[in-house]
Amino acid sequence: MPSNRARFPLAFVVLLLVTSGCPSGGVFLRPDGSPGPEKCPEEALKAMRILRLRVGDAASVELDVNQTDTSPITLYDGPVESMLNTELGPLLESPTRLYGRVWTSGPQVVVRYYEAKPPDGDVIPICAVARLGNGQLRKLPGSKPGMATLEFSGAGVYIVDSFR
Repeated sequence: MPSNRARFPLAFVVLLLVTSGCPSGGVFLRPDGSPGPEKCPEEALKAMRILRLRVGDAASVELDVNQTDTSPITLYDGPVESMLNTELGPLLESPTRLYGRVWTSGPQVVVRYYEAKPPDGDVIPICAVARLGNGQLRKLPGSKPGMATLEFSGAGVYIVDSFR
């Protein structure tokens, strides 16, 4: 029978991991709660090469398929399903779905996409981010912890080779 002493180090390690800023997804969080750098998985880089998606390729996206053409919208921390409004690269057309994660703790909402699902295809690993110019992914006043109210339902989506 193991002693309590043997369990203490394991419990300490678990507590350290939980409080160190790494959520279950393995992304390190900065002090303001926004996600830190993250490598694009090799399988996503390979898939993007096959699809001829290049860093900087961009399209228009509805941030949350459940709030299309709504203003303002509310995004919550966690998974998100978005939809392309325009073609992304030569092969991903509207209404391809993009699956990713939202972080709302920092001054701006951060959306990272990890998968794309074309209308008649299989899920493809990708690396992309949602962006708008002039700080327009900034949370509107009144946003509460764990959520963010944004002025617009749409944004640009950009292919990246790593998350910064």
